[in-house]
Amino acid sequence: MLKLGVNIDHVATLRQARYPGMLDTHNCEPDILAAASACERAGAHGITVHLRADRRHIQDADVFRLRERLQTRLNLEMGNTPAILAIALQVKPDEVCLVPESREEITTEGGLAVAGHEAALRPTVQRLREAGIRVSMFIEPDPAQIDASAALGAEMVELHTGAFANALGGDRQRELQRIVAAARHAHAAGLQVNAGHGINYENISLVVPVPHLADLNIGHAIVCRAVFVGLEVAVAEMLQRMGVGA
Repeated sequence: MLKLGVNIDHVATLRQARYPGMLDTHNCEPDILAAASACERAGAHGITVHLRADRRHIQDADVFRLRERLQTRLNLEMGNTPAILAIALQVKPDEVCLVPESREEITTEGGLAVAGHEAALRPTVQRLREAGIRVSMFIEPDPAQIDASAALGAEMVELHTGAFANALGGDRQRELQRIVAAARHAHAAGLQVNAGHGINYENISLVVPVPHLADLNIGHAIVCRAVFVGLEVAVAEMLQRMGVGA
């Protein structure tokens, strides 16, 4: 069954607009734990957060609170930095997804360059796996990146769907076929296949039929919809579009 991980980073973005630099976040609105609980009540299979080096939205305290209270899976997105790795090893989320990270970007703009950077990534993957944390690589739908991820010992890849989401007409179909081919390649390599970035209530109908998909990680579209209908309804509507629980 296809599963939904809800990324709640932008709930924290709203909070930080009013409470920048706050280290003790439990009395700040909107409450991250309350948002995660609403997603779980609606049927989300996991919660995803990205602890960035600049702490622009999710804070360290959020990750520890979520680990303590979540009823579902915690998927921690992180850059390959010693400081964030140390936190991940303390928190021990169910899953870690290694992502590229730039201070200049507004949101993650592309996949991680695994091929060619194996030496830098291998110790991180090894330490996470030794701690019992499942490891995913957020990559472009490219065979070389898939093969490099498998060679490093990652158990999953998350295919970056941003180019597909931003494309129009024939370009969108071509990007979709890249994702389909990559999903088949990753599955053949023994990897769990996840996908995320730019998936919304309209284009998800094209993503759901992609073969071998296990998890979709969706955040921005759900948080935007929640402004009008609330998080529980927004999550339930996305699950319905995915055909989950129908």
